[in-house]
Amino acid sequence: MIDVDYAFQELDKLPEGFSVPEGRVKPWGTGHAILCAKDLIKTPFAVINADDYYGSFAYQTIAEHLKSGSPDYSMVAFLLKNTLTENGTVARGVCEAENGYLKNITERTKIQNSQYTEDGETWISLPEDTIVSMNLWGFDTSIFNYLEEGFNNFCQKRLTEEKSEFFLPSVVDGLIQSGEKKVRVLSTPEKWYGVTYREDKEMVKEAMARFVAEGKYQGI
Repeated sequence: MIDVDYAFQELDKLPEGFSVPEGRVKPWGTGHAILCAKDLIKTPFAVINADDYYGSFAYQTIAEHLKSGSPDYSMVAFLLKNTLTENGTVARGVCEAENGYLKNITERTKIQNSQYTEDGETWISLPEDTIVSMNLWGFDTSIFNYLEEGFNNFCQKRLTEEKSEFFLPSVVDGLIQSGEKKVRVLSTPEKWYGVTYREDKEMVKEAMARFVAEGKYQGI
């Protein structure tokens, strides 16, 4: 049996002194989503996108790091070639690592066939084995202090922007650049699966059926 707690990301969960701007309907972003779970989390923990398939190896790898007692944060990196779709462009956090630690993340919002574009006209090649973040992170509870400070600053500067979001990777990157925290880069050879486009659905269904047939998920 697994105990489950629910935390809800609500628009009015804001720092004292701030209120939801009129007309705001969009959630405040991934950093705020994790901050909403602060009161429920007392141990090192992992963060995932709930609608992504990461594979068992990725979970085992980050679980081992979380149990190790390391003060370093962590991230499971995927190879770019294992995260693409044939049905259109994708956004990926392109990572640079040094000596096993994350050096920086650059968000590329239009990647297709191992190339990216900023203007929709000029395409720049990326190696297929470029490592990318798919938002599988490992933290201890110290991250909440950084998120609270960051979200307060965000509210002061960007609260009234209609579509502004407080992104988790931006907070992590800031901690790396300031030298406050180190992020261990863990890696997985597995393929990531997700439904970015409607046409991706059949490919994902086929992969899940294959995994069950191979005995990876007995009883499913």
